[in-house]
Amino acid sequence: MDVMGLIGFLIIGLIAGFIARWLVPGPDPMGWLGTMVLGIVGSFVGGTLAALVFGGTLTLSAAGIIGSIIGAIIVLLIWRAMSGRRGAVV
Repeated sequence: MDVMGLIGFLIIGLIAGFIARWLVPGPDPMGWLGTMVLGIVGSFVGGTLAALVFGGTLTLSAAGIIGSIIGAIIVLLIWRAMSGRRGAVV
């Protein structure tokens, strides 16, 4: 991957993370860097899910913008579910 490809991947991650946070509103204390990481991780989650659904093989791959947004939404919901249990007293 060249430098321009990496910059494009980071920008797509930032956009996907921002759209995912906009579609699933709630208390997420993360800045633009956390939003970018959310979009990048979502891209890999979306790409892997797409490979499983459409390709039939388990491969870790990046997705396009739609797959990145869907993956980021999934990661965001999992993050909220995990962080919501930290303060719970059993």
